[in-house]
Amino acid sequence: MFRSLTALAAATALVFSGAVAASAAPVALSNSISVAGAKKATPAVTIKTIGGKTVSGSKKATIKPLVSAKKGVKVTSKVLTVKQGKKTIVNKKASASLKAGTYKVTTTVKYKSGKKTLTTSKNQTLVIKKAAVKKPAAKKSWVAAKGKNCPAGYPVKGNKTGSNKEWKYHVRGGAFYNRTIPEQCFKTTSDARKAGYRASKR
Repeated sequence: MFRSLTALAAATALVFSGAVAASAAPVALSNSISVAGAKKATPAVTIKTIGGKTVSGSKKATIKPLVSAKKGVKVTSKVLTVKQGKKTIVNKKASASLKAGTYKVTTTVKYKSGKKTLTTSKNQTLVIKKAAVKKPAAKKSWVAAKGKNCPAGYPVKGNKTGSNKEWKYHVRGGAFYNRTIPEQCFKTTSDARKAGYRASKR
């Protein structure tokens, strides 16, 4: 009887020992694999945006399609369609001449890739500005004299040291014109009078 109980206890201990060993066995972890994202394919044809232009007065700016194709691709046609508001002013042309304004431009390209003939297009808004008009600089009515002669364009000699302390002006052909050393030279006799000079009597 005692031997039977001993054997039963030993068997029970063996069973519990196996269960503990089984529960303590390491768990295998699966390796995680990261997959890099696939690169975007380069388009066969790239249509570039046409840059804004500036024109002066009533002049026009000429625009053309801006297109690049990857190796092995042949562009067979590239045209522009231009609208201003609802009006089409250029329809499928290789270039367009446009005055100042805002336009809707569609570039359409036909190309061959292998044995396939394909078409792609791009829409954009194009602004052509009018250049600011610069006012001409006001011309001086007089300049300082250098020596006895007046510069070209300012032939009227003004002299402030007359015999009676008067301010006089002299014109070509006058008796004292060549001998007068001017202090100011004027474009016209009117400019000289506005400055306070009177005409020489000779």
